[in-house]
Amino acid sequence: MHLQTERLQLREFTLNDCDFLIALLNSEGWLKFIGERNVRTIDQAKKYLKDRIIKSYKDFGFGFYLVELKDSKIPIGMCGLVKRDFLKHLDLGFAFLSQYEGYGYGFEASKEVIQFAEEELSHKKLLAITDPENQKSIGLLIKLSFKFDQLINPDKKDLNLYSLETI
Repeated sequence: MHLQTERLQLREFTLNDCDFLIALLNSEGWLKFIGERNVRTIDQAKKYLKDRIIKSYKDFGFGFYLVELKDSKIPIGMCGLVKRDFLKHLDLGFAFLSQYEGYGYGFEASKEVIQFAEEELSHKKLLAITDPENQKSIGLLIKLSFKFDQLINPDKKDLNLYSLETI
């Protein structure tokens, strides 16, 4: 699977993306708002990729995609869809390295993933969850036309739940 926008390419993660995954999963924003994943070595990153991200492509036909700058191929974040056991619909998720925040990349990548979900996967409703303190993510979800639904508490962690009707 390969998506592209004016400035970005979104592609499936491979086992060659371990260094980038380690950097992203240990970035300040990830640790603060998403949580510790205990991925610090190449072997741990390979396991995370195989057991979670790549497995989703095989199991569902979608997942989180590596977002890279189109011209330079520099990886800057991830954006995609996940099927969570505690949610009825697919969940849009995104995370970017802090040096690439504030340039509209999250909006651009998310719009492309939303279009993919609607047109290729025929999903008419998407959900998104975020930490109630994550103002940047909340702002992006609102800009993407997601509406706040409710506060949920999976795994004893408060999360804001948002929804988007794509039709």
